[in-house]
Amino acid sequence: VQLQASGGGLVQAGGSLRLSCTASGRTSGPQTMAWFRQAPGKEREFVAANRRSGGPTLYADSVKGRFTISRDNAKTTVYLQMNSLKPEDTAVYYCAAAESMIVSSMRSSIRYTYWGQGTLVTVSS
Repeated sequence: VQLQASGGGLVQAGGSLRLSCTASGRTSGPQTMAWFRQAPGKEREFVAANRRSGGPTLYADSVKGRFTISRDNAKTTVYLQMNSLKPEDTAVYYCAAAESMIVSSMRSSIRYTYWGQGTLVTVSS
């Protein structure tokens, strides 16, 4: 599975961006797809995740109510709609995917098998 992320850019605080990540190399989308981010000098952190069919959609507390994760009908593309962006949202955003992941592991980066190349989001104050 290859993941291709896009949609990053420069936006002012309070603005919006939508990130996309498309999985290729198989006919059906991965069971679990997620977004993580890594700010300069910080560790990679969980942002949001959802499952191909059923199951929970999870968000980090820091983005809950502002970000929305979703998938297209084919379940091969995951989106991250980011609204009310803050300077502290500035980071490189990575999409990730995995199969056969239990719900309790969805927030853990080490449980994901496939990673995209990252897309930079910069929020100016």
